[in-house]
Amino acid sequence: MSKRTVVVDGKEYEIEESSGNIFADLGLPNPEERLAKADLSIAIEREIRARGLTQKQAAELLGITQPDVSEIVRGRLSGWSIERLSRLLTRLGQDVEITVRPSPEGGPGRLQVKVA
Repeated sequence: MSKRTVVVDGKEYEIEESSGNIFADLGLPNPEERLAKADLSIAIEREIRARGLTQKQAAELLGITQPDVSEIVRGRLSGWSIERLSRLLTRLGQDVEITVRPSPEGGPGRLQVKVA
């Protein structure tokens, strides 16, 4: 992350640009996994909304409970794996692709979810 100074109304402020992963910026453990799970939950919530489903209807379709749906759409994902969230998306008629390729930097790879 890079820092820079900006001037607003004559006052100087130092700002730090995001890395693109809020979980990494906050220094939380497993930031790539956390971001991937968040992106998957957003995709689930969008599909539920696009279909006009209630949380109860979504729960029945997904084979989980309404409180589980509530937890997912609120981003409370500590008990949810990437695999399980992916499975819920497929139940909602969404394709989930996993692509493995060499890291462009040649160092450690990274985990990333791209939602179309």
